[in-house]
Amino acid sequence: MRIYVDSSIVLRIVLGEPKPLREWSRITTANASELVRVECLRVLDRLRTIGALEDRELARRRSTALEILAGFELVRVNRAVLDRAAEPFPTLLRTLDAIHLASALLVHARDPAMQMATHDVDLATAARAVGLRVVGA
Repeated sequence: MRIYVDSSIVLRIVLGEPKPLREWSRITTANASELVRVECLRVLDRLRTIGALEDRELARRRSTALEILAGFELVRVNRAVLDRAAEPFPTLLRTLDAIHLASALLVHARDPAMQMATHDVDLATAARAVGLRVVGA
């Protein structure tokens, strides 16, 4: 099962939050934008900064995130992705989510069976609006 994964999926696992993606163990190929690494590591650093994670816990969770992401096929944030992200979408979408969706559409063009995984309701709505199958939200 090829899945495009956004940072909400990874972070729910890394942070041990309830209701992780049910399909996680069935993913054979995980794709994501290069943004996923930045987003995940920034969230972890923000949690440390506000005192929600101590250094030892940060190191453990950061290691887990990097281990997960090492198995991903990353989509480069290149001109084609940025150009598509700048174009209109049928629903409201924040900038980073537009880059994720543009990246997912690039993967989908090569593999129409690809599904998108997100826990972000707005991103899921936009992905469905452009014809992607969505799991997780």
